[in-house]
Amino acid sequence: VGLSVCMGEICAFKIHGQEMPFEAVVLNKTSGEGRLRAKSPIDCELQKEYTFIIQAYDCGSGPSGVNWKKSHKAVVHIQVKDVNEFSPAFKESMYKATVTEGKIYDSILQVEAIDEDCSPQYSQICNYEIVTTDVPFAIDRNGNIRNTEKLNYDKQHQYEIMVTAFDCGQKHAREDVLVQVNVKPVCKPGWQDWNKRVEYKPGSGSIPLFPNIHLETCDGPVSSIHTTIELQTNYIGKGCDRETYSEKSLQKLCGASSGAIDLLPSPSATTNWTAGLLMDNNDMIFKFDGKQGAKIPDGIVPKNLTDQFTISLWMKHGPSPGLRAEKETILCNSDKTEMNRHHYALYVHNCRLVFLLRKDFDQADTFRPAEFHWKLDQICDKEWHYYVVNVEFPVVTLYMDGTTYEPYLVTNDWPIHPSHIAMQLTVGACWQGNVVGSNSQEPIQLTLAGKPRFAQYFHGSLASLTIRPGKIESQKVISCLQACKEGLDINSLESLGQGVKYHFNPSQSVLVMEGDDIENINRALRKVSYINSRQFPTAGVRRLKVASKVQCFGEDVCINIPDIDAYVMVLQANEPKITISGMDHFSRPAAQFESERGVILLPDIRIVSTVTKMEHSKKNDGANKSVVLEEMLHNLDFCDVLVSGAELDPEQECLELDHTELQGKHLDATNSTAGYSIYGVDTMHNYEQVLQQIRYRNWYTSATSERKFRIKCSELNGHYTSNEFNLEVNILHSTNSNYMEHVNHVVVQPHFLQSVHHPEESITISLLPFPLFVSVVPSVATVVIVICVSVLIFIIAVGVYRIRTAQQHSSTDSESSKENEMDWDDSALTITVNPMEKYEKPHRAEEESEEEDDEEEDTTSAESDESEEEEDEEDEEEATVQKRGKQNLTRQEQLEWDDSTLPY
Repeated sequence: VGLSVCMGEICAFKIHGQEMPFEAVVLNKTSGEGRLRAKSPIDCELQKEYTFIIQAYDCGSGPSGVNWKKSHKAVVHIQVKDVNEFSPAFKESMYKATVTEGKIYDSILQVEAIDEDCSPQYSQICNYEIVTTDVPFAIDRNGNIRNTEKLNYDKQHQYEIMVTAFDCGQKHAREDVLVQVNVKPVCKPGWQDWNKRVEYKPGSGSIPLFPNIHLETCDGPVSSIHTTIELQTNYIGKGCDRETYSEKSLQKLCGASSGAIDLLPSPSATTNWTAGLLMDNNDMIFKFDGKQGAKIPDGIVPKNLTDQFTISLWMKHGPSPGLRAEKETILCNSDKTEMNRHHYALYVHNCRLVFLLRKDFDQADTFRPAEFHWKLDQICDKEWHYYVVNVEFPVVTLYMDGTTYEPYLVTNDWPIHPSHIAMQLTVGACWQGNVVGSNSQEPIQLTLAGKPRFAQYFHGSLASLTIRPGKIESQKVISCLQACKEGLDINSLESLGQGVKYHFNPSQSVLVMEGDDIENINRALRKVSYINSRQFPTAGVRRLKVASKVQCFGEDVCINIPDIDAYVMVLQANEPKITISGMDHFSRPAAQFESERGVILLPDIRIVSTVTKMEHSKKNDGANKSVVLEEMLHNLDFCDVLVSGAELDPEQECLELDHTELQGKHLDATNSTAGYSIYGVDTMHNYEQVLQQIRYRNWYTSATSERKFRIKCSELNGHYTSNEFNLEVNILHSTNSNYMEHVNHVVVQPHFLQSVHHPEESITISLLPFPLFVSVVPSVATVVIVICVSVLIFIIAVGVYRIRTAQQHSSTDSESSKENEMDWDDSALTITVNPMEKYEKPHRAEEESEEEDDEEEDTTSAESDESEEEEDEEDEEEATVQKRGKQNLTRQEQLEWDDSTLPY
């Protein structure tokens, strides 16, 4: 501290006070300046301030200083500034508290820390903080700890949390303190003994969800219980696990009248207008993001829908984007060019469904109903719903999820004046033929033509959008089409008791039960089951929620029952392996292809489905083994018989099917130059029966020698597909069967091998040395001729072989050194046989062959045992040929002989 005194020379400063830790020194005697300084360290924690008196002395006296003159007394007040040198410290080394579960506490306990700093800034505790993360507790600035959620004894008995403190200088405690909170169990109302996860194996039928559940009310005076069980499946497919068959197949299954036109089919060569749209996997769901629309080609839907027609669709839609809601077009039929008149349309506007129907002008130029409005919350709830608009002009009825809704507003309008402008049907947006007149509904002549474009785009998802001209759909069919394949069920309804009331919603996803007896409600809830009737259900989670309200005597709600949050885990079904088999190659004479009936392509086709299931091994190694289960029965939904290579030429060939074969089955068929398609949900057996009746005709066979086909079948709209079965058909022209003119000349050098194919068996007779493969269709005469030639060849072979054997024996008896060879003169050998004699039936040929063999054995006495065994084998082979055995026979030895002298 600086000092200044106005007088003569100053020689000293003197502090009056007891043991003050300060001293004053002179800096300049002339000016009287001095400095006040501490003699030792100053500690604020020991003394925060000092007050003392100081005086100055001149130099006028001698060294003794007795006669020094001194100044007046000055008071000095010094405050010591604090430094944040101490950290907060908790008063206790550990804190403990006990709470009862199920309650929210304002304060469970209070922790307290202190700081040894002297100043209020550094000595006060400004904040406390819980260091441990993810705990259901919070602490305020005064150190009060509270729980942020109700604690559960079963979940956790004890919590240990670490707490720290901060002074106002933000210096934290040197050591965190442990706070131990014990949870004390109490009787808590709620559902007991239930499992959060319920597994469902496909094909299990109906399984109980809560077989052991019961309600604990802690002896409360309960008068009634209201329970709601909800199965949440909004995120699966179209809102639940429905069959993912095509719309046409579903229409057929539900008995809908024919003629429905699918406006959102899967993209293909013939239905390519949906190729540019966004699709959701294989569920035939189309997503519209407000940027896409599809034009329906001309001719798909009739121009005039008459006064009766039906529009049906699945839709998932949320609130319209943007501040100003625009019209969102689902279906629109408008002028293709020049004007923007909308003839009929279905669109969403401000969460209202609107159907527009403008009738053409006729003799009665009067107001008619033109717009029908429905206001439903479901239109914007972002969930799937099934909508059907039945039009019986002037009455229009809406079915939503099978329930009827009348329009809350009907607007009349004048009819549209006739014009020759073509119309454009669109999905997902509306086609504006003229941009300038986009708001015009009347045929106003515009002087400025705008470029046609899409407008009023749809935001959401659509599926199975169909229009059925000329007919309306019945409520029974509508209910079938929107029916869910999975849902809640109750086993043994009769055992629920008289005191329990229950109610299902239409899709059986919500069940409400009410009763006045706790035990009756317990028994009823134990019978609530989950069922999925799909053979191959969609695997994954189905959420379950059970909400309950308990009413006590004289009170509205006396006990709070926690909700049950559980889920059903549907396991993956064993995938079927669909296999098509049958005769994959055959040949027929051209005349059969040219006949009126043609040739049956697949007479023996077989469709089999197998499934491979992993089973746990009984060995200790825990390995799994594979088991194949044959003949798994399920439906198919289409089979295609497609032409491989060039398509059929309708001028000379076709595939045919008698449509009477489809009667009594859930099947339809379509035909084109690319092949034949059988579709509909039906059994594999029925598909086999129909496929076995498909015929191929070719009335100009000279231009074709062969045709190849491929057959493929599907289940669940292509989710499971069969192998691709390939069939090759050969057409035999007359040049291939000239040999028939020479069959009676038995000694002609053989140049062929005949292969006669039957639907169930095959015969192959070979004769070397020049095999030539020919396939023919056996008639009765052909079979007889083939058998005769075969027998003749066999007799000649046996005769030559036996002569050779006799020669070998003769050489052996004469002890000749020659090798085993045939050295004999056959110049005079002549064999004549009438091949038609006694061969009226195949079995008679067999008998005669055996008689001739016996005669040969009588005349040849030198046969060896080896020769007899070879003859027996040849006799067995001949019998197999005569019985049309299924395996082709091949001679093991070649006959070497000279037939140059045989007469022709």
